[in-house]
Amino acid sequence: MKLLLLTLTVLLLLSQLIPGGTQRCWNLYGKCRHRCSKKERVYVYCLNSKMCCVKPKYQPKERWWPF
Repeated sequence: MKLLLLTLTVLLLLSQLIPGGTQRCWNLYGKCRHRCSKKERVYVYCLNSKMCCVKPKYQPKERWWPF
């Protein structure tokens, strides 16, 4: 019985210490965060007012349309 209680306690603590997954954005290529890493750029904002951090290779290319 003590072993069961100890196991449940450890699992509960681990579930609190391990960070959960972040919300995904931009066709699942980006992550909603407060700060982007050095290799990421902000392209849009998430619904929870965080920045959608996307690697530049997944962002759409800018096209200059001649008029």
